[in-house]
Amino acid sequence: MANKPQWELLAEAFVNHYYSVFDTDRTQLAALYREVSMLTFEGNACMGASAITEKLVSLPFQKVRHQVVTCDAQPVLPESLNGVLVFVNGDLTVDDSNQPIKFAQVFHLLPDQGNPGMFWIYNDLFRLNYG
Repeated sequence: MANKPQWELLAEAFVNHYYSVFDTDRTQLAALYREVSMLTFEGNACMGASAITEKLVSLPFQKVRHQVVTCDAQPVLPESLNGVLVFVNGDLTVDDSNQPIKFAQVFHLLPDQGNPGMFWIYNDLFRLNYG
């Protein structure tokens, strides 16, 4: 198998980190967003790191576990931005349920100019997939 492109490696590392933080302490996700970041969660949009974190922390469950099934990535043009578009499909298990719910999530990542090699979430779209 050929070496994976850099954007795929970055997407996989980011997704592993994001869901690990989400599943253990959602309050720590604020560091991955900026005031210009936007989240659309089940059709409801909010903007800014504090509003996004407030939304994620207020979700009505105590325990959560994300299992990534697929993770696709593409570089974002213009290439000078070095951004990455990430599309995730997976299973979400909440509290003590033994019935996972399918979910899809899209991240638009941009490099953190002050921290080389680090990325932040510009856009985040999340949907549960019932049926």
